Amino acid sequence: MDTQQLPPPRLRYILLLGGSVLGIGVVFYHFIEKLSWLDSLYFCVVTLATVGYGDITPKTPLGKLFTTFYILIGIGIFAAVVNYLLRRRAMQSMAKLSKRRNKNDDR
Repeated sequence: MDTQQLPPPRLRYILLLGGSVLGIGVVFYHFIEKLSWLDSLYFCVVTLATVGYGDITPKTPLGKLFTTFYILIGIGIFAAVVNYLLRRRAMQSMAKLSKRRNKNDDR
């Protein structure tokens, strides 16, 4: 794949998507699971980072169901973002290497 096939950087879109997933989780756990705002944020970060300390767990059936889909969707989005960023970085590195080779070939 050459560098022309990658879409331009969409940092705002990536941050908005990640922030939305995190925000939806925080609001859900605060109101449905009755966690504090800080505990809700902590639980979401620990869950999406796949650390899962187990010190906070969903108690209600709705909370457990939401958490199941939250993990699947959240990790999927996280993986897609990481994949995009790593591919972009690799393409930039290959472009730099190509420029150096062309520069050395011209000598």
